[in-house]
Amino acid sequence: MSMPFYVPQEQVMKDRADFARKGISRGRSVVAVQYSDGVLFVSENPSQALHKVSEIYDRIAFAAVGRYNEFENLRIAGVRLADMRGYAYDRRDVTGRSLANAYAQTLGTIFSSGGEKPYEVEIFVAEIGDAPEDDQIYRLTYDGQVADVQGFAVMGGASDTVAAYLEEHYTEGASLNDALHVAVAALGHSDSSDRVIPVRELEVAVLDRSRTQKRKFLRLRSDRLVDLLGDRGPETPGEASEEADTADAAGADPTNGSAADGVSERPVAPPA
Repeated sequence: MSMPFYVPQEQVMKDRADFARKGISRGRSVVAVQYSDGVLFVSENPSQALHKVSEIYDRIAFAAVGRYNEFENLRIAGVRLADMRGYAYDRRDVTGRSLANAYAQTLGTIFSSGGEKPYEVEIFVAEIGDAPEDDQIYRLTYDGQVADVQGFAVMGGASDTVAAYLEEHYTEGASLNDALHVAVAALGHSDSSDRVIPVRELEVAVLDRSRTQKRKFLRLRSDRLVDLLGDRGPETPGEASEEADTADAAGADPTNGSAADGVSERPVAPPA
């Protein structure tokens, strides 16, 4: 009887982490920025149908990078969990922290399980309060780790380069117009050259506490972006764009132009 190969558990976890990180890095970055009236989400996403940023509940938004079918399953599960909790108890009992904890449990279980591959996703869960100091942004990684971030956060793609630009140019309490300009410039920034990202290739949404409606999520369409950003003209080709196009061709992130994976027909059960 032959003996099975032995692989140390540390090596197994390292290989699974490398696999997940590689898949996440192929997509385009998503930026979350706190501004005076809430939280701004900006992503480079040519698709008008496959969104990276979505509403979860009244004051809660969800953003993700990675494989679309995987983070779409998580988004649907979060919506169902929020709806059930708000219906069974009270709408005020639905919080960003509880959703972040539920996502962390789900991602951590999948990552540590040997029966399936880890999810190639990273997630933002954001909630706005009545005042800027009450706003919360949670960043969740593929292995279920949770970080409470303040000011701004970046995930996916060339996140280190984008984060370095935001670190230098971010201003606390900025207006929506100023925060949007900084976020878009950060997404187009690279070590070699800066790109001008056309409005039609931007996905922008906000959690705006100044809205009179109970639901604070608002997606900014192209006409509003033109008013805020102006006529940006054609895209300037650059190295970062070429790398993203190569990743899209490989089917790494369908929200970046390839719908190879599509939407999963079997959503996961709501996180416990």
